[in-house]
Amino acid sequence: MRVKNTDSDYGIITILFHWSIALLIIGLIVSGLTMTSLPNNLGKLTLFGLHKQFGLLVLLIVILRLFWRLFNKIPALPRTMPKWQVISAHISHYLLYILMFTLPITGWLLTSAAGFPVSFFKLFIWPVVGRPNEKLEQIYTQTHDWLGIALTFVVVVHIGAALMHHFIDRDNVLRRMLPWN
Repeated sequence: MRVKNTDSDYGIITILFHWSIALLIIGLIVSGLTMTSLPNNLGKLTLFGLHKQFGLLVLLIVILRLFWRLFNKIPALPRTMPKWQVISAHISHYLLYILMFTLPITGWLLTSAAGFPVSFFKLFIWPVVGRPNEKLEQIYTQTHDWLGIALTFVVVVHIGAALMHHFIDRDNVLRRMLPWN
């Protein structure tokens, strides 16, 4: 398997970035939906802590992925794709990047506004931004929640489009992102 992307395929680094972020995001969506309904106890606090740490990990990986993307080719979409699908693919990828940046940032801001530092897997404490502020905490919490809903929607559309390309269009859009391809 190639390390770098080509005109037609993704390299292993891009594929690893894609699938690690995908698995982390799915876990964050599930934990985000789960933790809010739990009773206040140590388990809930632990889940909140893990959610924050993995959210910041996504932010760091997305930054690395973006740098990798800037210095690598982006494989062309199939020439047989209708123009509306090409435009939709570009829009959905931009939305994914925007959401993968803004969700961890709003999580960081709401945690800071609540006055809590975040340990990054016991390696260091992520810096707190500003002072505790209940009003800002509410705003950031609502923003984070709505962005989470938007991300969930875009992820479902992204998965649906990949499956459509694989099973209906029978092109290589999904296959070229698979690590065993």
